[in-house]
Amino acid sequence: MEIRARGAVFHCELTGQGNGRVVLLHGWGCDVSLMKPVADYLAQDMQVLSIDFPGHGQSSRPPEPWGVPEYAQATLDVLRQLDFLPCAVIAHSFGGRIVAQLAAEDATLFTKIILTGAAGIKKPQTEESRKRSEEFKKLKALCQTAKRMKIFGALPDKMEEKLRQKYGSRDYNALDAEMRQTFVKVISLDLSDRYAKIQQPTLLIWGDQDTETPLWMGRQMEKDIPDAGLVVLEGGTHFAYLEQVQRFNKIAHVFLMEE
Repeated sequence: MEIRARGAVFHCELTGQGNGRVVLLHGWGCDVSLMKPVADYLAQDMQVLSIDFPGHGQSSRPPEPWGVPEYAQATLDVLRQLDFLPCAVIAHSFGGRIVAQLAAEDATLFTKIILTGAAGIKKPQTEESRKRSEEFKKLKALCQTAKRMKIFGALPDKMEEKLRQKYGSRDYNALDAEMRQTFVKVISLDLSDRYAKIQQPTLLIWGDQDTETPLWMGRQMEKDIPDAGLVVLEGGTHFAYLEQVQRFNKIAHVFLMEE
């Protein structure tokens, strides 16, 4: 089904039956298909709503570059239109940013929260990353100067793209110019101050080999969220919930179904 919210069209899939309700929120660069193994398992006992974020899957793009607040409000609009609140939520990576933003603002939205490989805490800048950032800014400034001179034709644009490919992250480089603006806005927001405001019972499920959102982030969230517990999946990466999906599903099912 398609739901319009804040100028975007959300692709949503609703399955399952029962009194319980849970919404699944995927990570950046993913879509509902990656959470289908979780949805199928939980649909035996619950209503499961899976959502493609704008710019992903079968949803439209955002009408303009969005950050976390815009994504969060639009997602909330979708849940309200479907009369799917309150509900439990399972969120991976980028989806965890949306949950942190919403749950910190309104404790009545979610009954229980499961975060896996959740993004939201900024990694401390290393000396190496600081130097790379400064180097990129200097070289980009040279390209901008060359563009203003208008004597080098398309060369400055080509050089700027090469700089992006060299210095940008894999997720950033996979996007076109329009979605790059959204990506930068999303990752620029540090949500560290939101976690202490989350009042719902929260289960954190993390792979100990996660390099995108390292385990120390899960431990920090466990410390900051008042009612949180952490389960570590040994050998799991950023997609530990898929790599060990049977174990993940059983843990999630017990947590969501217990009174």
